[in-house]
Amino acid sequence: MQMTKLARYLKPYILPILLCVALLFVQANADLNLPNYMSDIVNVGIQQGGVEHSYPEAISADGLALMETFLTGEDRALAERVYAPVEEGTPEWESLKKDYPALSGTVYTAGPLNAQDSAALNAAFGRAGYAMVLLMQDLAGAAGETAQQAGDSASFDLTQLYPMLPMLAAQQQAVDRAVAAAAAAPEQTTSSTGALFARSFLAELGADTAALQSRYVMKTGGRMLLVSLIGAASSILVGLLAARIGAGAARTLRGDVFSKVSRFTNQEFDRFSTASLITRTTNDITQMQMLITMGLRMVCYAPIMGVGGVFMALSKSPNMSWVLAVGVIFILLFIAVIYNIGMPKFKIMQKLVDKLNLVTRENLSGMMVIRAFGTQKFEEKRFDDANRDLNRTNLFVNRLMAFMMPAMNLTMNLLMVLILWVGGHQIAASNMQVGDMMAFMQYAMQIMFSFLMISMMFIMIPRASVSAERINEVLTTEASIEDPAQAKHLAGGRARGEIRFNDVSFRYAGADADVLQHIDFTARPGETTAFIGSTGSGKSTLINLIPRFYDVTGGSITLDGVDIRELSQKELRDNIGYVPQKGLLFSGTIASNLRYGDENASDADLDQAAEIAQAKEFIDQKPDHFDEPISQGGANVSGGQKQRLSIARALVKKAPVYIFDDSFSALDFKTDAALRHALREKTADSAVLIVAQRISTIMNAEQIIVLDEGRMVGKGTHKQLLETCETYREIALSQLSKEELA
Repeated sequence: MQMTKLARYLKPYILPILLCVALLFVQANADLNLPNYMSDIVNVGIQQGGVEHSYPEAISADGLALMETFLTGEDRALAERVYAPVEEGTPEWESLKKDYPALSGTVYTAGPLNAQDSAALNAAFGRAGYAMVLLMQDLAGAAGETAQQAGDSASFDLTQLYPMLPMLAAQQQAVDRAVAAAAAAPEQTTSSTGALFARSFLAELGADTAALQSRYVMKTGGRMLLVSLIGAASSILVGLLAARIGAGAARTLRGDVFSKVSRFTNQEFDRFSTASLITRTTNDITQMQMLITMGLRMVCYAPIMGVGGVFMALSKSPNMSWVLAVGVIFILLFIAVIYNIGMPKFKIMQKLVDKLNLVTRENLSGMMVIRAFGTQKFEEKRFDDANRDLNRTNLFVNRLMAFMMPAMNLTMNLLMVLILWVGGHQIAASNMQVGDMMAFMQYAMQIMFSFLMISMMFIMIPRASVSAERINEVLTTEASIEDPAQAKHLAGGRARGEIRFNDVSFRYAGADADVLQHIDFTARPGETTAFIGSTGSGKSTLINLIPRFYDVTGGSITLDGVDIRELSQKELRDNIGYVPQKGLLFSGTIASNLRYGDENASDADLDQAAEIAQAKEFIDQKPDHFDEPISQGGANVSGGQKQRLSIARALVKKAPVYIFDDSFSALDFKTDAALRHALREKTADSAVLIVAQRISTIMNAEQIIVLDEGRMVGKGTHKQLLETCETYREIALSQLSKEELA
């Protein structure tokens, strides 16, 4: 069901898929015809000496008279109509002389025949030849020995039979019995016997039978080679197209998942772990890509080969159909067992991959903490447990797969032994030819391999289905914060910068109580509004409501009088310069990180922002200045440098609203003071909101909001709060002396 929902990603590739299916039909048709060509080479090329029909193209008068002795009235009339005499000395006779140098007297030739006459004459001469063998086997002497050669050699001397024609005319009842017995004989037996007589008739006229055999083998072998090349070319093209379709669909799917995740709010990230999202974007989509790539080949090719192989095998020997039924039933039972055992493990496996990724990610990101606390052994055991769980499940699945191949090989080998045993009895009973048995064996192998491919699909599809379900879970998750259907717009697209909290309350999804209650204040342009409070008082949660990382659950927040929920998220965030609590840099250069604020920022803008953020000094000390590389996560710069670059990145944006979420904590007092002084000049027309722990950072703010357990317990200037807010006074006195506060 989940895979059906993801099938839309294959719509752009409808034409390549149809081309794949067409090529698979070509490949399957080529593969199904190869055993037929092999059978023809053995039956006709080797056993029948290259003679395809039971009737010869040219026959002497004595030979035709001999054959007509064993033809029924209708068949005799057909032979007389088809064969035309060619008199010695005529131009036609001279032309035939080139191919048949031993011509003498009158010779009869069969002109080009339509399919109906050819089939009828072939059957008639086959029955006549076999009837002759049956009759002569009852006779004594040289004639009987000569006729017996029909079953043992490619040609024999017919001239010894011609003197017996008068005697055969006198044995009409015996002839009739032989003709009746031949009519009841298997068609394969009469056809092969008739072909041997036809070869002998041609040899009597001096035809080069060795060359005839070589030509047939070369011609059929050439066709076989051509069909093989067509099948190989089709297989290569299908592989190329399937790989491109799988890679293209996976690329689009991966892009959609990434795009969807990038629009997730914090609430969605609380639902999906980062490790799980990484696994879904990589490993799960890889499973889907593998299914598409291999499935396009197997899902179409295997049924064609299986069904086609059954029909082709039955055309060779219907009596051996029960042998195929035994093999197919065993394979189906085996697939059912594998499916029921393996399916639950595939679901568990992807969850174990998530867990292993989670442990690995936590270990790598928290390596310094792990070393500081000396918990390497504990983390190694934690990783080892997750690794062993995944390894144990993987080993179980791999053992299941490893058992499958030997079991299939054993089944196929036993099937081959059974075919040889049954086929040998069929050949002994003259119900089957050697080439047909060889072709039947190949068709049986093709049928078994097609079911083997189907069994592999039954294993791949459940695993891919689990991955599809996990991917679809991400794609169908609706973000809790969406743009309004009819978004309002700020005048000119740029705000003045007035932020108003109107009796705002907020609680996290699934929580029992509000973490923010009845917050009410106004942050004006050109003023600094600071937030302070004990740990867990809700400071960061409060400012995260402004860029709509979460939406309020009570009250409203307005920007220039417009409810921020009525603005598009892009327009809202375009007017905000945000510096997170944890400075995050991206791999690239210092310049590329600063231009996250404004991709069109000039070098002068970068220089000015870095100078205000007190980052210019250490940037100038770098060999490449603004082109200095930044490693992943900003690991090659210190915590204070990382914070200053994050502040510079926000300043490059030149926004009407700036939010600093405890962004000065890693700075020394001197740098902190210099930065705030420069910042006041830069943001003279902007609303600045600062979350801080240091009193010294915010004591000059025009407005300070004091939070305690999600409630606003104080609002005013530093001086006012020292007099009116006990909570603020306690925080201030814990950091500075009374003299410093004054």
